[in-house]
Order: sequence, then C-alpha cells, then structure tokens
Amino acid sequence: MPVPTNTNSKHAFPPFPDDVPTHPLLIVDYALIKAGDEAEKNKLWKAGTNLGFWYLKNHDADEEVNGMFDMGAATMDLPLEEKLQFDQGDSGRSAGYKAIGANAVDETGQKDNVEFINVSQDDAMAWPEIARRTYPRTVTAVMDSVVQPFVRKSAEINLTLMDVFNDKLGLPEGTLRRKHTGELSGSETRCIKSPPKPDWDEKTASLGAHTDFGSLSFLHNRQGGLQVFVKGTDKWQYIKPLPGHAVCNLGDAMAIFSGGILRSNLHRVVPPPGAQAAFDRWSLVFFSRPGDSVVLRALKEDSQLIAEAAEKNQRENGTNYETQSTAADWFARRIKYQRVKNYKGPESWQQSRGTEHKQRV
Repeated sequence: MPVPTNTNSKHAFPPFPDDVPTHPLLIVDYALIKAGDEAEKNKLWKAGTNLGFWYLKNHDADEEVNGMFDMGAATMDLPLEEKLQFDQGDSGRSAGYKAIGANAVDETGQKDNVEFINVSQDDAMAWPEIARRTYPRTVTAVMDSVVQPFVRKSAEINLTLMDVFNDKLGLPEGTLRRKHTGELSGSETRCIKSPPKPDWDEKTASLGAHTDFGSLSFLHNRQGGLQVFVKGTDKWQYIKPLPGHAVCNLGDAMAIFSGGILRSNLHRVVPPPGAQAAFDRWSLVFFSRPGDSVVLRALKEDSQLIAEAAEKNQRENGTNYETQSTAADWFARRIKYQRVKNYKGPESWQQSRGTEHKQRV
C-alpha cells in the first residue's frame, strides 16, 4: 500500500487531481436554509430541478461523519465469515452487510467491486430494541454513541431540505415530511469500502449506473470516484469532493412525487482518479426513503404545479408516474434483482431498475 502524502491523518491520501473532467455543483448553505433565507432556498430549488445534485455546506455533521467512518473501518476489518453472518440476503432486504461481488452492476451480470454495511434508521432509533435485524459487534458497540446521532442529524437535515421542495412544489405544509415519518421505512445509513482496482474500464465500474431508490441522499466522500451523467452530454464527469461539504442528490421517489419536476439523475461510482486510485475508497451516505406503506405516485391532487407537470410529461414523453407500488415494494424489488444470485439474464437485471433506464416509470 502506498504511503499517504499527509501522514498526520489516519484518513490521508493524495489530493484529487486537477486534470480530470469534473462537473460543477451549486453550493447550498444549510445554515442559511435553516434561517429561512429565500435566495438560498431558490438555489436549492434550482439544483433540484436541474441536475438533482448539489454540495451542502455548514451541515454541522463532521464529527458524526468521522465516527461513522471509524465504525465502518472496524466493521470491514472483521473476518469475512463473521460479516457474512449479517449478510443482506437475496430476498430484497437492504439492512446488513454486502460482500464484494454480491451485486450485478449491469445487464451482463458484471459483479460489483464494493463492500458495505447498511444500518436501518428504524434499528438505530429503536436501539436497544430490534426493529429490523441485528448487526456486527462493531456496529452495536457504537449504536447509541455514533450511529444513532449520525442517523438523527442526517434525517433532520434531509427533512429540512424536503420542506423547501415541499413549499416550492405548492404542496400543503408538511406533506413530504409526513411521507417520511411516522412508520417504518427503507431509510438507512451505509458505509462503503472499495478496494483499489487499477485495471478498471468502463464495463467494470465499482457501482454501475443507477438512480437512487428513495428521496434524498446525504453523501460524504473521502476520495473522488462519484460520476454524474449530465443531460445533453455524452461523457461521465467526476464530482470533486470538497472538504466539509456533503454531496446531496434526489432519488426516484422525489421525481415521482413531483411529476418529474425534480430530477433523479443517473450516476455511478468508479475508482478514484490519479494517485488516489491506489488507495481504498471510502464513502458514507444516509438515504431518506418514504414510509413503507406510501404509494409512489405524482401528488397531483395536492399541487396544481405537479398536476400540470405530470400531464405534460405524460403527453410529451409517455412518462407515467402512477407506479401502483408502495415504497417498500419499489425498494425491495430494486435490491433483490441487483443480487447476483437472482441474476437470470438481462431481463432479471432490468427488474432492479427505477426511473433511469426507461421512459415509463
């Protein structure tokens, strides 16, 4: 393993290179959002309706983020046999451990190159009670001191951002917040490790092209590797990690609720560029997802703006936002058919897709 350039930090690694194509993101100030600043709300709205990705600064979660990375490192250091006792399984459950190669990244069945630990928001907030499942000892040892504080803070950050989208969409106050609280959900945190892959090519990305399953993702990257596919271009572009800044993005549920006004954009994860590629890649994310019983459909009855957008997209693109699916079923389907053990060919892998690969939702 190469020696990091900055040996004063246990998380040290070379800087992100300056000679790779990157896509600039709007920077949203969370402190200003909380203070009700209208200009900042407008900036968030612009980000959500254009690319669906933005940087978030002044989120005040750095301490919790560092603790979660330490928990993730301790978990990945456990023997594989022990980690596999807490495997996700192949039925569509997300919480738990996922080993390298357990998921397919494309319709050919190409295996992924990441391992991660998912902890359900339900379990973190119910601790020491069990809401969903049990976890490795490295997780339970810090559930109340590290995991629960991170989950609580991340969930409130995401809900606060959703409140802005709620108002801009013309929805009754608290509509989106209520769809994400009050019952069990697929909301969870994930700590991800990707080992170096010096021989990668376009067909062997660490995590294949996808849209996110849920509503809003709160992401912390230690290194580069996240790429977005920007509408109107034909090349993948890196998102450069900025110290102290999270990367946020919208998922399928928000695109559906809004009748296509909000963007759930295609993205993927590849090995970091430049000298960073020789190091393990670490990232941490909190996913907010709707309550299990919430039906994913455009909220046309609650907003004239959404009704008009959904009708326009139906007429011009044939896009149908009446999925007839609950959030729990949508989520479980996408998880289940990513698993290599459920791969039967391109048709089975297509069942893991959301809004990204076909016009009709």
